[in-house]
This record gives sequence, C-alpha cells and structure tokens, in this order.
Amino acid sequence: MTSPVISIAYHSGFGHTAVLAEAVRAGAADAGAEAHLIKVDGITEEEWAVLDRSDAIVFGSPTYMGTASGAFHVFAEATSKRWFGQDWKDKLAAGFTNSASKSGDKLHTLQFFQTLAAQHGMTWVNLGLHPGWNSSTASENDLNRLGFFSGAAAQSNNDEGPEAVHKADLATAEHLGRRVAETATVFARGRVAA
Repeated sequence: MTSPVISIAYHSGFGHTAVLAEAVRAGAADAGAEAHLIKVDGITEEEWAVLDRSDAIVFGSPTYMGTASGAFHVFAEATSKRWFGQDWKDKLAAGFTNSASKSGDKLHTLQFFQTLAAQHGMTWVNLGLHPGWNSSTASENDLNRLGFFSGAAAQSNNDEGPEAVHKADLATAEHLGRRVAETATVFARGRVAA
C-alpha cells in the first residue's frame, strides 16, 4: 500500500500560521505520509492538482476578525469548481488556526473549515486530545493547552514574530498532522478491504 498524500492548504499573514503548517507537515511525514505545504494565496495549477490527488487536506489560517483570513476565503470560494464535480468527496479534512488572544474566536475559524469540508463531502478529523492546562497540576506546556477539540489552535503574542509560537502549540499541530496521516492510512486499508 502506498503512503497517504496529505496536503496542508494554508494562508499565513505574518508567519505564525506558516510555522504551524510546517509542524502539521512534519507530524504527517513522521507518520509516513507524503506531505505537501500549499500556500493558498499563490496557488498554482500544479498545486491544485496536488490537492485533487490528496487523501487528506488540512486547512490552516490565522483568525482575523473572528474568521479565517480574507486570502483563505478567496481560496475557499475558488474550491467551488471542485464542489461542482464532487472532486473532494470522501477525502479527509482537518484544520488549524492561530490568533493573538487565547480564544480570539478561533473556534469560529475551525467551524468555517468544517463547513467547507462538509460542503465538499469530506470527512472531518478532529484533534483527538483531551484539553490540557485545565487543572492545578497542568501546565501551559501541555498538548492542546487551549482546550480545542475541532482542530489545533494556537496563541501567539501580537508583538512577537513566528519564532515565538508556543512549543506546546507546535507539538499540538504535529499531533494533528500525525493523526490525519494515521487516519488516512486506516481509511485506505478499509477501502482496499471493501
């Protein structure tokens, strides 16, 4: 059986989300996937073709004004060509986001990704982690320190660059990449068995 193909389709305004995208890619590759980073604000026809042949697409964007960035929304609207043909039906999907605030309405961005995936007939892969950093014995260094279930969420101070993305958030993004790759492998085996 071949390795699953995982594409991370993302936009990054100031570099923080790009660092997270690389962590998702590293996690997927670590789990044996062929993993691709695709910047949606400069997407080429070749990259559209990579998305089309992917087993899973992980959506990523900063959260701006309570939703994904404008550049990501432009990409999402451009996927309508795939929607008409149901080209992405039965692919896996997942998502990640970053904002400066602990909440920052990141859940809305993840729900936007979930709706986009559902419109395409994709199957959503959640984070699969308990929340971290929610007891007196917990730490801000826990996986899923911000307590999201739908996808990976990160918090980066607005006065610091991408090098300051929290290590626990990077580890959570890597976990998401591994989980998507492992789920894609299980789905592929099921298809072969069916």
